[in-house]
Amino acid sequence: MRSLTAWLSVALAAAVAAIPAKDCTHKVKESIPPPRGWTKSAPAPADHIIELRIALPQPRFSELEKHLYEVSDPFHDRYGQHLSKEEVESLVAPEAESIHLVNEWLASHGIYEDNLSRSPAKDWVLVKVPVNLAEEMLKTEYHVWTHDASGDSVVRTTAYSIPEHLDDHVELIQPTTMFSRMKNLKTSFRINDVEEKVAAVAADAPPISIPSASGGHVDASCNQTITITCLLQLYNAVGFKASAKNGNQIGITGYLEQFANIQDLQLFYADQRPEALNSSFKTILINGGENDQDPAEAGAEANLDTQFAYGLTFPTPGTFFSTGGRPPFKPDDLTPTNTNEPYSDWLDFVLAQPTLPQSISTSYADDEQTVPVSFAKRVCAGFAQLGARGVSLMFSSGDGGVGDGEEDPALQECFTNDGRNVTRFVPLFPPSCPFVTAVGGTIHVPETAVFFSGGGFSDVFPRPAYQELAVSKFLKTLAPGTYKGLFNPNGRAIPDVAAQADLFRIFLSGRPVSIGGTSAAAPTFTGIVSLLNSARLSKGLPPLGFLNPLIYTIQALDPTAFNDITVGNNPGCGTPGFNATKGWDPVTGVGTPNFGKLKDIVTLDLLHIAGLS
Repeated sequence: MRSLTAWLSVALAAAVAAIPAKDCTHKVKESIPPPRGWTKSAPAPADHIIELRIALPQPRFSELEKHLYEVSDPFHDRYGQHLSKEEVESLVAPEAESIHLVNEWLASHGIYEDNLSRSPAKDWVLVKVPVNLAEEMLKTEYHVWTHDASGDSVVRTTAYSIPEHLDDHVELIQPTTMFSRMKNLKTSFRINDVEEKVAAVAADAPPISIPSASGGHVDASCNQTITITCLLQLYNAVGFKASAKNGNQIGITGYLEQFANIQDLQLFYADQRPEALNSSFKTILINGGENDQDPAEAGAEANLDTQFAYGLTFPTPGTFFSTGGRPPFKPDDLTPTNTNEPYSDWLDFVLAQPTLPQSISTSYADDEQTVPVSFAKRVCAGFAQLGARGVSLMFSSGDGGVGDGEEDPALQECFTNDGRNVTRFVPLFPPSCPFVTAVGGTIHVPETAVFFSGGGFSDVFPRPAYQELAVSKFLKTLAPGTYKGLFNPNGRAIPDVAAQADLFRIFLSGRPVSIGGTSAAAPTFTGIVSLLNSARLSKGLPPLGFLNPLIYTIQALDPTAFNDITVGNNPGCGTPGFNATKGWDPVTGVGTPNFGKLKDIVTLDLLHIAGLS
């Protein structure tokens, strides 16, 4: 009798396992209210191709995070002992069961191994399918949604489901509920008055006294036009020579068809860094990225980033990552189109590379609230992997102050998109990710906070321990009830640091132009970090890697390593925003870098520095 019962149990289990996954009970994985500012129009064309990105859980990510903080803590015995590519992949790999069950589900819809691709760690599965198959797999309906302000369209849904037995084996699937609009951060762009401004400063104008600067002064012209010379003077880096042979590299990311023009770079070098003439950089094309060198197609953002980052760090080898793909979908174009955030494509590529630039700058972001929480956390985890491998990631903090840059309550547009439509500050992602360094902006000499410097507090990521002391001090300076309900006082605070962010003289399509934004601050700070890495590598020390624990430690124990910014504010959302103040603040972070002091610190044994132990 027992043998019959056992046989029946086995037969029943086999029968259940034999049920095709597509016929199983489904469970809603994610559901959102209709996003504010978007209008649902026609059903998506059935044969429109979308690339589904399926994230499998990373059960050992907490171990990776532990490793990351240990190798990034200047007081830990493992400081600087970064992980290898293979070690990182082993820590984010999914369970074999998850891979197997997802494979079964895909196979039940006719999708097999030769129809898909995987990340090196197998934690992402990518499949290209027509909309009608995606709708069957996810028990949903895709529509064309149009952004009211821009007219851009995307193919999205507001809810999707997966087989119930996969709920613990699939973390997220996109594109489904993501309505973000990736943008480059550039607040100002002026052409006509550049030469007049340069000429307006008399050649014999006395320099500006800045005790922390190289030689204690900065050229008077730097109050009207920012050049490489201005930055080297202001941030105490005059005279330092980077090495081209110690393995140091610097990287710039490019998206949204922004092309870095080499002809413009040569004009910039002739104007500001003559010794760099005839040098260039390596361009890597990712996911259909292009490298159009027609001067008319030169990108202001790409030129700004490359000219100043590579100009500051010459002769350090530079890499420009040109990543194709952007979310908007053209309703009349049914050819296969990538509708994922290009961050994902960039991460897929760089995480698969055995070697990477040690310092990488990005000047693109989304409003945090437009990025699904599950996706934001997963992309942030990708940045943590790079940090664990010794890469420093810098992101512009944003150009809208605490949100939209509008101080007039009657004109502000900072509304939540969760269906409540209430006013709330709008932090940006990826700057809000705790594993990257967010860079705010300053202007003029002496430096003050520039009004558009993005800053605030994440609604997704809690405040990490490394910034608890500094941020808590700032919050105590606020009067009780200040901006109550407008921000999350327990969130990850941004920015971490700052740099000059306006009046930058670049060359674009053969002409000098003046440009600004925290998209100028990020490559500037990244350039300084690269110089610090050059100094370390030349002494046989490892690169700095994930910077934030080091930044806040140094700021607490030797504040003069950063130039504290105490004047200015960042209006937005119908408010004056936050004020720059002594110590960390959500406008300029801990301040701008003093390269000379930072170099002295980071090229010594950080565990035994006088005053830091």
